[in-house]
Amino acid sequence: MLPVSTGSMIPVRRVVLSSLVFGGLVWAGPTMAQGGAQGGKNAPPPVEEVVPQVATVPYDDKLARLAEVLGSVHYLRTLCKAPGADEWRADMQQLLDSETNGEPQRKEKLTAAFNRGYRAFASVYTDCTQAAIVAEERYRNEGATLATEITSRFGN
Repeated sequence: MLPVSTGSMIPVRRVVLSSLVFGGLVWAGPTMAQGGAQGGKNAPPPVEEVVPQVATVPYDDKLARLAEVLGSVHYLRTLCKAPGADEWRADMQQLLDSETNGEPQRKEKLTAAFNRGYRAFASVYTDCTQAAIVAEERYRNEGATLATEITSRFGN
C-alpha cells in the first residue's frame, strides 16, 4: 500500500477574507417619524450586501481530484475490509483541516469531491471483487501521484 501523506500539504494562507459589511441599525426615532412628510431626507442610503469571494488557489483542481480519489479509496477499502480502511477518511479530514481553515466554500467543494468519489464506486461495487481490488490499487497510485505533484510544484 502506498501511503498518501497529507501532512506535507501546504495550507492556504494567502487569501484573507475581506469584505466586512458594516450595516448599522436603522433608528426609527422622532426625527424619522417627522421626516416622512419631507420626502425621506433623513433616510439612510441603501446598504449594499457584499458577498465574500470564494478563495481559490492554483492547485484547487488537483486538490479536488485528490479528495475524489480519497473518497473512492475509502469506499473500496471499506468494502474489501482492507486493513486501515478508516485512515482514508481521517486523511481527508486532515486535508480539510489544513487546506480550508476559515474557507467554508473550499471545504464544501472538497467534501463534495470526496463524497462524489465515494458514491461513484458505491453505485458500481456492492461486493469486493477482483475488479474492485484493482480499481482501489490504481486509485491509491493516482492519489500518491497527485499528492507528490501538488507538494513538489506548490510546496515551499
